[in-house]
Amino acid sequence: MSYVYLVDGTYELFRAFFGAPSAVKNGREVGATRSLLRSFSGMLLDPDVTHVGIAFDTVIESFRNDMFPGYKTGAGIDPDLWNQFPLAEQATRALGIVTWSMIEFEADDALAAFAARAAEDPSIEQVRICSPDKDLCQCVRDPKIVTYDRRQKKAFDSAGVRERLGVAPEQVPSLLALVGDTADGIPGIPRWGEKSAAKVLSKYRNVAEIPDDSRSWELQVRGAPALASELARAREDALLYEKLATLRLDVPLTETVEDTRFRGVNHAELRKMCEILDAEDVLARFSN
Repeated sequence: MSYVYLVDGTYELFRAFFGAPSAVKNGREVGATRSLLRSFSGMLLDPDVTHVGIAFDTVIESFRNDMFPGYKTGAGIDPDLWNQFPLAEQATRALGIVTWSMIEFEADDALAAFAARAAEDPSIEQVRICSPDKDLCQCVRDPKIVTYDRRQKKAFDSAGVRERLGVAPEQVPSLLALVGDTADGIPGIPRWGEKSAAKVLSKYRNVAEIPDDSRSWELQVRGAPALASELARAREDALLYEKLATLRLDVPLTETVEDTRFRGVNHAELRKMCEILDAEDVLARFSN
């Protein structure tokens, strides 16, 4: 069976930077990249990982910043983390992983677009999006596309999304529009929380369908008049936030599904990376 693993490189690098030991080589912090190299090398030795791609936010800003000035930026990122983005991309390419360096679009857009493409391939058993980000839950389509926890080796289908967020995968942008997403700088609508938003979205498919007057709501929600009032006041904002939270599927990725098939590491480049990162143990894993 063939599985496509699509990895959120930005999340993985942030996680490694704040979780892995610091390491300085030639005056440069490289600890997070070394952690990624070791983690992904172990992943590639898993026989289930037949195809793999990874996306990085090479530039944090994207087209969404033109739509909404408050959207996330690279401001405040630790220079020791920021300076490792190019190094991390070098490392994943040395491992033989198709690596997307995103500038106009975001890494999550690339993952969403390629997941949709790969799901149409009859030779692919399943596409596994390796990220805990809420916005990527909108990509889930049973049974071909799931989100996946690499460490627990656990997949989350539509039922898993409902259990976690209280809505169907296709409603995730609407949920994030109402409650906000601090990771992406989406403020949400005042008074709306996950429970109230999920309950309202159990009746209405998206923001546009929610009536301004709570007396028209065909369900009982605590604090409904105040919720409806806030939404009516900020309806245009909510619709904008919904667009911001909707991942793009038209990202111009040139790779085919077959291009992501793992065919082995680039030994020459991997040897260089292992020297830079003091990670010769990784090279030994692929010596045979």
